[in-house]
Amino acid sequence: MAWTTYQLSLAVLMVITGSINTLSTKWADGIESVGRDGQKKKFDHPFFQASCMFLGEVLCLFAFKILYKYYSMKGDGSEDVMGLTKGNRNFSPFKLFIPAMCDMTGTSIMYIGLNLTYASSFQMFRGSVIIFVGLLSVGFLERVLKKREWTGIVFVILGLAIVGASDFKSNDGSDGESHDRNDVITGDLLIVIAQIVTAVQMVVEEKYVSGLDIPALQAVGWEGLFGLVVLSILQVPFYFIKAGPPFTSYSGASLEDALDAFVQIWNSWELMVAILGTVLSIAFFNFAGISVTKELSATTRMVLDSVRTLVIWVVSLIFMGQEFDWLQLVGFIGLLIGMGLYNNVSVLGVPSKIGSLIRGLRYRTVSEEQIQNHTADERDDVP
Repeated sequence: MAWTTYQLSLAVLMVITGSINTLSTKWADGIESVGRDGQKKKFDHPFFQASCMFLGEVLCLFAFKILYKYYSMKGDGSEDVMGLTKGNRNFSPFKLFIPAMCDMTGTSIMYIGLNLTYASSFQMFRGSVIIFVGLLSVGFLERVLKKREWTGIVFVILGLAIVGASDFKSNDGSDGESHDRNDVITGDLLIVIAQIVTAVQMVVEEKYVSGLDIPALQAVGWEGLFGLVVLSILQVPFYFIKAGPPFTSYSGASLEDALDAFVQIWNSWELMVAILGTVLSIAFFNFAGISVTKELSATTRMVLDSVRTLVIWVVSLIFMGQEFDWLQLVGFIGLLIGMGLYNNVSVLGVPSKIGSLIRGLRYRTVSEEQIQNHTADERDDVP
């Protein structure tokens, strides 16, 4: 079945905004700007960046409210039919507090890891969440994993091991990056650790939240609000906690200095653009991702997420100083196979789905040109 223009737009929006989110965050990590101490230094504020991500998620709550108001004003019950607003709207938001705290913890750890490793490795290692979700689902949700799912987990583990070997082999601090091999491996490990927390979040949501039938856009917004408020408060004591690598780039620096982050952003238009990119991209990415799941399928969303990983990798190779390594390509293919098996998506179906998206775009363009030409011919026939 051919995709509609709206569905194609959602797919493209998801890939683009998802890629921008990771790349803009990594870009910000490498930008140098003058801080509160008058010294020019790199933007090393992972907890502040996590707060920016939650701010973007809060925008999803505003989007939900606007959509709900719009559909309600029609007076035809559209708010109970449309995919983005239908569901249970009478619930206690605090049921989302624990998942939000998991999200806050996992995101903060991931952003520390991202500051130490490549954007492409960051994206690939996030795929390890499948391993922990599968194991925790067996233990706490009493799920029985099929052979296909266990095989998928094995492929994911192998793929991650190969990607890790690629990082260990290729990065020795001589390729223009500011971090040496130990930094990159530490970053990779932190990202994997963060996926354990993310898996706990997913299991908690499935066990205690999924049955509430909360509109996804509203759930994301509330979790973002809780994460933003709590993490903003935590950054006050974080200022008085002295830490060193890998949590900060400088020994004896504060665990987080939000005031310094604001000063650095004020002194650099590039940082302003990068942070704004993080905030807006996560909002649009969540909107597009939820819409893709509702309009198409969860498997399509998984395929598009794989495309996003590929885009991030290519951009990292071209613009961010990452060197090409065949091992990482092999690892990515292993991850792709593993995620496909776990989500019951044929690996051969991934290229075909991508091809159908491209063909859909071409078909729609050709059709529009034919219509325009036909209309023009009709005008020429008029005396």
